[in-house]
Amino acid sequence: MAQVWKCTGLRWSGDGPALVWDGGRRSALPRGKRVAFGVVDGGVRTCVGARGHACPVRAVVSGRSTGARCEECARLDRAHSVAADTIADDPRPYRVYLAWFGPGMVKVGITAVERGSARLLEQGAVCFSWLGAGPLMAARRTEELLRAALHVPDRIPYAEKRAVRSALPGTEAERAAEIEELHARALALDGWPESLSRELCQPVDHVGVFGLQGLPAAVGEVAELVPGGTVSGELVAAAGPDLHIAAGARGVVVLDTRLMTGWELCPGPGAGGGFSVPVREFREEAGVQDGLF
Repeated sequence: MAQVWKCTGLRWSGDGPALVWDGGRRSALPRGKRVAFGVVDGGVRTCVGARGHACPVRAVVSGRSTGARCEECARLDRAHSVAADTIADDPRPYRVYLAWFGPGMVKVGITAVERGSARLLEQGAVCFSWLGAGPLMAARRTEELLRAALHVPDRIPYAEKRAVRSALPGTEAERAAEIEELHARALALDGWPESLSRELCQPVDHVGVFGLQGLPAAVGEVAELVPGGTVSGELVAAAGPDLHIAAGARGVVVLDTRLMTGWELCPGPGAGGGFSVPVREFREEAGVQDGLF
């Protein structure tokens, strides 16, 4: 019987992206690598639990859910989440940032200083700059100041990010322009918390890290994994949780790796490329293994 693995998600580090498996093993994802796996036939997708604890009832969850949590575990996870604004007494220092995902798509957010730029890589930020640093609640107030005064959102849907990755401006200066303009407007605002130190605009570009230069337009995205389904192809880019996979003559298909969690997975087809899982087509032109890859 083939070995079975459970993916806990995609993680970014200074070495690039890697899939992490139950038990801590990692599969690095350099561009050009063959990505191939299958979903165990007859299996079901089970809740991944919350805050490092297994779901007590191993609830079955929808294949289309990017959270892979049952209602109760999702509630517990959000009850202890900085992102959900449910924690007010975290003593760690935080940074406020501006992130750019494509023309007209800039968001404001916060991340713990100790995490460095990992949060920006996880979101697929093409370009970003720090705005300031300070206590959590000061960072939160600054985030709200930008939303109210400059109408900067704190979320950009992943569907919108994916739609523009193959058609980004060609130079770092062009990609940084909106960040620089908004950064200057933000620093000029009144009402900044006194405990938040302001930072100069120093845009960081991730096009090279993600492999987006010359990226072919994707023809679709995986809608969900299903029992017995397979994914196979060459990795041409990775941004945030998304893998852009060249699937032979079909073209490039985007796989959101959050759809992999909760499934039992096994090694995929030995050769060729293709997808036997549901793919949502884009209407716009556009021995013992250490792991599966």
